[in-house]
Amino acid sequence: MNVFFTLSLALVFTVVSSLNASACVPGKGGFLPKNDLFIPADAKSLESGLSETEFNDVIDKVETIYNSIVSSKGGRLNVMRNWNDGTVNAYASRNGSVWNVAMFGGLARHSTVTKDGFALVVCHELGHHIGGSPRKGLTAADSDNSGGWWGGNPGGGVHWASNEGQSDYFATSKCLRRVFLNDNNAKVVNEMSVPEVLKTTCSQSFKSKDDYYICIRTAMAGLSIASLFKALRSMDAELSFTTPDSRVVSRTNDSHPKPQCRLDTYFQGSICEVDFNVDVSESDETVGVCHQANGHKSGLRPRCWFKPAK
Repeated sequence: MNVFFTLSLALVFTVVSSLNASACVPGKGGFLPKNDLFIPADAKSLESGLSETEFNDVIDKVETIYNSIVSSKGGRLNVMRNWNDGTVNAYASRNGSVWNVAMFGGLARHSTVTKDGFALVVCHELGHHIGGSPRKGLTAADSDNSGGWWGGNPGGGVHWASNEGQSDYFATSKCLRRVFLNDNNAKVVNEMSVPEVLKTTCSQSFKSKDDYYICIRTAMAGLSIASLFKALRSMDAELSFTTPDSRVVSRTNDSHPKPQCRLDTYFQGSICEVDFNVDVSESDETVGVCHQANGHKSGLRPRCWFKPAK
């Protein structure tokens, strides 16, 4: 029996007798909350965004690195390349041992999305599969009193998917570091306009020049996606590394954090000093990450969505 799950709390599911559920309604849920934006493949007036070749190159690179890693965890990675679909979103789902990541051309064509930003989204969706704890469960945010939209069991069981904030954190603290590892990161970064606070913080976190440039590059990928959040919400306020979300949750939020909170998560993942080769745990939120319980002072998952259990 195949069971599909959406990666958005913005959708309402009808569970039929076969217990099959739609993974996503295009444009309505996934990496981004509900939005109606649609950018067709023949759009003529794009100032930036990715070409079809760049779209495939980014996915190829992530797939090459993670196929064997996913296989070692019992899955088979299947990236669905929907270039001609104008949906501005992405999602993940599972069909037995097939672990799906669905990427859409509309997202890649958005003017705010850079190649690195697009890679971050691929990493985020991959993170739902292998990003570790905390995972989606039967919380106030996603409960329908029957096990949750994510397949949690009544009474508190958890599902396979890492939650939204954790998938964001995995994207910069683990996945993008692997993806960027063998690039000329100094050259890439030197062509960017990098905020001084990012240069300072990355130099404090990493002594190696290679690690320093990867830190900056991963955080700047997050800034690209923050620009997407801002555009989709028509926000007036800037999203910045210098204006962290000051909210403190009383319990971990499994749903999409607010845009500034998500940028904070990308930033903290970028400056976490734990090596990307140290794997995360599906059940222990302290393993393979920066955590207060491990004595870390920086690179911590922001309290605007994360409530430490320890």
